[in-house]
Amino acid sequence: MNDEGKSRLRAKVVGRVQGVSFRYFVLEQAESLDLTGWVRNMWDGSVEVLAEGLHQNLEELLTALRVGPPMAKVANVEVEWQSYLGDFSDFRVKSSA
Repeated sequence: MNDEGKSRLRAKVVGRVQGVSFRYFVLEQAESLDLTGWVRNMWDGSVEVLAEGLHQNLEELLTALRVGPPMAKVANVEVEWQSYLGDFSDFRVKSSA
């Protein structure tokens, strides 16, 4: 598989993002964009996302993260772009950390 144009996105989403189906919203978005990786709730009330795929698709995911599902209120999204590693075969919801 050609990895050209692929990246890795790590994002920390802050705000009212737990208890509002945010992780499942991210899962749906990631699957529809053909991304791999995971999403999990963090102990500090944020949601962490690690996703890989086409950079353009990751940008679309980032746009969705800044909005969130209807009950969420996103205050901030901390973004870190990394090199594509190809570590994942699918996208999943992980246990809280």
